[in-house]
Amino acid sequence: MKHLLITLIILLSFSGCQDKAKDAQAQAQHDAQVAAKAKAELLAEQEAQKQKAKQKNAKLSQMGIDMNKGVITVDTNKTQAYLDQFSQKMQSQMKQISEDLQKGIIETKEAGISINKEHINIDLNKTKNLLEIWGKKIQAFAEELDDMSQQTETNTTKGN
Repeated sequence: MKHLLITLIILLSFSGCQDKAKDAQAQAQHDAQVAAKAKAELLAEQEAQKQKAKQKNAKLSQMGIDMNKGVITVDTNKTQAYLDQFSQKMQSQMKQISEDLQKGIIETKEAGISINKEHINIDLNKTKNLLEIWGKKIQAFAEELDDMSQQTETNTTKGN
């Protein structure tokens, strides 16, 4: 009986060791999966940041400004063409608004304002939406200018 009891204890102790080994292996697999997931998330975040930087550079490139590795290059011909095009758009819009004002009729559907000789209709929801969109665009432009100035300041500081 004594031998049987010792044999059972030895068998149970070995089965306990196998379970610990299996638990350690399962934990290692779980850790590897968590690490792989974290790595994938980090890579996705870095890729998103790269895409955002490319989009900013594309907008600036349209204006003739190229930023590459801390060096800002301004193509004055491209910048002048961009500003001329922008000026033409603004002039045509101002001309249209001026003509509409002279006629006494203004209809800006995206702004939610309609004026004729008899009535003035203002849709505040549309006007609010338009102002919010303008605000976001102005904020994005201001952030781009701030980023450019910070990068320029950093490059100037490093150069001295």
